This record gives sequence, structure tokens and C-alpha cells, in this order.
Amino acid sequence: MAKIPDKIETWQMVEPGKLARASVDVPELKAGEVLVEIAGCGVCHTDLGFFYDGVPTVSKPPLTLGHEISGMVIAGDDKWLGKEVIIPAVMPCNNCPICAAGRGNRCLAQKMPGNSMGIYGGNSSHIVVPAQDLCEIPDKKGIPLSHFAVIADAATSPYQAAMRAEVKPGDLAIIVGATGGLGVYATQICSALGAKEVIGIARNPEKLKRALDFGATHVISSIDKSPRDIRDEFRSYCKEKGLPTNYGWKIFEWTGMPAGQAIALELLSFIGKLVICGFGMQKNEYALSRLMAFDADIMGSWGCLPKYYPEVLNMVLDGKIQIEPFVETRPMSQIKEAYEEAHATSLMKRIVLTPDF
Repeated sequence: MAKIPDKIETWQMVEPGKLARASVDVPELKAGEVLVEIAGCGVCHTDLGFFYDGVPTVSKPPLTLGHEISGMVIAGDDKWLGKEVIIPAVMPCNNCPICAAGRGNRCLAQKMPGNSMGIYGGNSSHIVVPAQDLCEIPDKKGIPLSHFAVIADAATSPYQAAMRAEVKPGDLAIIVGATGGLGVYATQICSALGAKEVIGIARNPEKLKRALDFGATHVISSIDKSPRDIRDEFRSYCKEKGLPTNYGWKIFEWTGMPAGQAIALELLSFIGKLVICGFGMQKNEYALSRLMAFDADIMGSWGCLPKYYPEVLNMVLDGKIQIEPFVETRPMSQIKEAYEEAHATSLMKRIVLTPDF
């Protein structure tokens, strides 16, 4: 068993846009809590939004960012000692009306590393978290423990969105932002759940080509095209394949950008569903009466219920969802460079930081 440290080594956001190395106290373990030695922490665009764009966190700086975490339990509840785990990105209180209604992923008292747990987050050597919703990894099947960090958000949030939309075999799905850090898993999940069509829409040609090997049945480039141009291209494909052009599609918007949202709204039609999954600060205009005329739904999806984590993990271990082609690890000492690169460029793989304090 790993040695229990006196201090947690960490990289803190001391203010938006500024990181500093720090040592912080290991908080006293309360009943139901465990200490996890971190193996990997994914760099998510939510972290970048907190860091570069000043998106407000619940906890105020200085705090450690990072909410995609995998590792090993080294202290706390005996039944968890020595187990390799994924820490859910959002951990509900499991004791409120929202949780009782089955919507604990949006629990108002939830704990999220790197956001609402005080100074503590995943860009660290260790973290103390509640044990009740941990997801055990009983067999890594040769995948490095660090890589499982992406399941904590990048792979599970698309699964939650698919559950919200009630994706089932034979469905028709559109993924706007299919090449992004979560979109690459959204295409795989819809395909694994049995959708017969999974159309991916995005800008990066190389990534769009890759999407065809990972769940997408067809891709549409959005470069230099208006939402109506994309709609017309979508309709042309549907007519060629004998698919409905104006009803029944389940649309997932993962970009959080005005252009992506405009595309998704343009494609929404009769008895369709649009799930807003990506976050952005902009406002949109939409004729709400169209929803009445279409008898369509627009809904949001946030995080993922911890109960779904084992299901997603099994899909990864069974090969239905691939994570290794979309992950690259870097030492946590390179966090500044990793943040800068992830913010400035469209990376082919998600960066997972591994502690090297």
C-alpha cells in the first residue's frame, strides 16, 4: 500500500490565468471518505473555461482545477483500500429531493473536484473524496490506470446525455461537435446503444475522417457553411439513404459555441429532441413557437449520474467504446504548457496529466 502523505502536492490556480506549485494539508478523513492517490487527471475544456475565460467556480481561487480523475484508494474505508477507481466528476449528496427524483447529476449540493470542493482538485498528487459513488476498476484489461480518468467526464457525460434523450436501437442521431473532447465519445456511445445513423458535424477534416472509424456513419464538415447549407447537405444525405429529413432525429450539441448551437437549432424538426451538452456564455434567439409546431423537445444535460459509471466502464472494457486512441499522457509538471496548447489548438487527443511531484 502506498505511503499516506503529510501533504498534498498540487498545482493551484492562484488567479485566472496563473498557476503555481503548492503543498496543502491533507484534510482529516471523515466517515465515508477516502484518500485517493491520483494516477491521472484529464484536461477538460471546463477547466480551461475556469482558467482562461473567468467562468466562475463555486470555490474561489486559490484552488486546484481538474475533475477527471482516476487513481488508487490508499486510506479510509477498509473495503476500498487498494482498489483502483474512477472518481465521478460530480458527486451528489444522495439526500435531497433532486437526488430522490433520480436527477442527482444536477444535485445542488453536489461535490465537483476543481470547482466546489474548496482548494482541492485533480491536478494534485492526492485527493479526499466521498466513497459512496466511486467506480471500481476491477480489471484494467491492459489499459493504463491514468487513461481511465477520461471516463470521469469525457465518456460518461455523453452517456448521461444519451439517457436523457432515451437513445435506443434504430434511432437517428446527430452529434454537433463530433470531433471534440466529448463528441468523440458521443458518437461511439450512440452507436454502441444501437443508433442506426450517427451523423457527425464538425470543422476539423482529419478528425471528421477519424470519426467514421469510431461510431459515425456519415460526417458533414461545417467549414465555411451556414446552418442552412448544412441542413441542405444533411437533407441530401437523408434522401440518398431513404431516411426521414424532417422528423425523429435526436441531436446532441457538444460545442457550446454559437455556430454549433445555430446548426443544432436549424436541424431540429418534428418530434425531434435537442440535447444541449456544451457550455457557452452567449445568448441565442429562437422562435419558441416552433417547438409547439414541431412537438419537439429541447433539454439540457449536466454531468453523469454515478450509477451509470460502471455501465460506461464495461463498455470500455468490452471494446464498445475506445479511449486509448483519444488519450495522451503528459507529466503534471507540464501543466502550464498543456493548458496553453489545449486552449490554443484543436488537439487530436485529450491530455491526461500524470503526477510527477
